[in-house]
Amino acid sequence: MNTSKKPEISEMRPKLTVIGVGGGGGNAVNNMIAEGLEGTEFIVANTDAQALTMSKASKLVQLGAVVTEGLGAGSLPEVGQAAAEESIHEIMDQLSGTHMCFVTAGMGGGTGTGAAPVIARAARAAGILTVAIVTKPFTFEGKRRMQMAEQGIELLRQAADTVIVIPNQNLFRIANAKTTFEDAFGIADKVLYSGVSCITNLIVKEGLINLDFADVKTVMRDMGRAMMGTGVGSGENRASKAAEASIANPLIDENSIKGARGVLISISGGMDMTLFEVDEAATRIREEVGDEADIIVGAIFDNSLQGQFKVSVVATGLAVPTSQGEPVVNMRGEPAPGSMQPYH
Repeated sequence: MNTSKKPEISEMRPKLTVIGVGGGGGNAVNNMIAEGLEGTEFIVANTDAQALTMSKASKLVQLGAVVTEGLGAGSLPEVGQAAAEESIHEIMDQLSGTHMCFVTAGMGGGTGTGAAPVIARAARAAGILTVAIVTKPFTFEGKRRMQMAEQGIELLRQAADTVIVIPNQNLFRIANAKTTFEDAFGIADKVLYSGVSCITNLIVKEGLINLDFADVKTVMRDMGRAMMGTGVGSGENRASKAAEASIANPLIDENSIKGARGVLISISGGMDMTLFEVDEAATRIREEVGDEADIIVGAIFDNSLQGQFKVSVVATGLAVPTSQGEPVVNMRGEPAPGSMQPYH
């Protein structure tokens, strides 16, 4: 009689953390929690002590209590930067054990613009795969705020592995005369949520084709410029409809993925999703990209999508266009030389 036991297999899941920085980042985290984002921990960091009391996150960090006395950064990125530097050890304690960190913020104000690059740099230096997903201000918010946002985004590109930029101005492409200001920011928060969830869901949810963390790192590190898009299809030809929409997203500045060197395709649907549909969507995106790309496909079940088919794409290693516009995503493989002293 064989009484030998099977060897125990310890399943090591990567620890995924979302940290919302400043008011915009805090709102984005509240939305992700409300949307039921799975498999992630949430941290909110802010200089404004009153704003922290509105957070649904379980972990809160008051940035720069000495520098700001809990009263916010006053739209001054240099204050946000100093506040993050003051509190960076507490933030890193909260990020202990994290394998992948998403830093989300609204750029152009004081805390998000100044603190997000400091946090991203420290996380990446600790060996954490660091992805920043941020918004740019509306044009009507003024030239000074836009310039501060662009400076902060450039610092993020030097600090993080990946930076995804969502320009709020592009919300006008899908808005109408009845779209309220609150609705517009709600749409922006949903885009930020989509950027995180299309990656995390492939790791934590049950699916036809699951990805491991090494797959995600393959696409997210050392690949230069990139873009992200999401599309949903229903009815006849829903897979091809969703694939087409994912590579022509109205909320991003550049919608060509031709020539990408790496592509992560995240496909989700109800239990009626078929292998043929997964193949159809992935093939359509492969046709757009070209044969040379390293394409990683994941497909997961989502009961809330019964009858619908959803495709999200992160395309990396894009060539720099001849007409320089605002990059949607920029990935840096190596830390920028020198220390970060942009505002002093």
